[in-house]
Amino acid sequence: MPARKQRPLPNGTRRTEGGRRPRSFTDAQLRRFEESVAELFAALGMQMHTQGTEATPRRFVRALIDSTAGYDGDPKLVTTFATECHGGPDCTLSQVIEGPIPFYSLCEHHALPFFGRVFVGYIAHEQIIGLSKLTRLVRLCGMRFTTQERLGHEVADTLEAILGPHGVGVYVDAHHLCTQMRGVREAAPYTRTSFWRGEYAKSAALRTEFLTMCGSFP
Repeated sequence: MPARKQRPLPNGTRRTEGGRRPRSFTDAQLRRFEESVAELFAALGMQMHTQGTEATPRRFVRALIDSTAGYDGDPKLVTTFATECHGGPDCTLSQVIEGPIPFYSLCEHHALPFFGRVFVGYIAHEQIIGLSKLTRLVRLCGMRFTTQERLGHEVADTLEAILGPHGVGVYVDAHHLCTQMRGVREAAPYTRTSFWRGEYAKSAALRTEFLTMCGSFP
């Protein structure tokens, strides 16, 4: 079977699927965005000239920019260290698991938030990564217009590309406000997804151990 093609996240770039995100927006761009948002909010019924709302379009635009900062990349993410594995059976069995890592994201279908937690596991080969970098990775992938499925794939594929490990496992559970604030208006359901690479994809026992350990976290 041919090797699975890796799709590493462009950590240091600002490329998006729709083009390139600028390093910063000009004052003229920001004013135009704010005017458009103000027009929309007014059409939806917001009173735009009260003490509480007159700056709402500006705050909203800046909140969106902050919430999608994952497109800007994170050069600190690629810091790795020499492996602690020096041969023997543990090298393809011993897992490093970090979580729960909270995340907040925006669904690309409705631009409404979805949020939850991620557990990341990997089986080291020649490199390990600082534990804080796993949190950076999850938050970087989450701070975009995305889907839960893509978030999990990007975390798994990026970790695989950076470390070349024996395996990667990712488990995500999340609430989606697009199903709670609109549409069917479900009552706080969880959506759960899992993603497997390398030894995790081959071994049901490793997957079971990973998911059991994730369930033991508060």
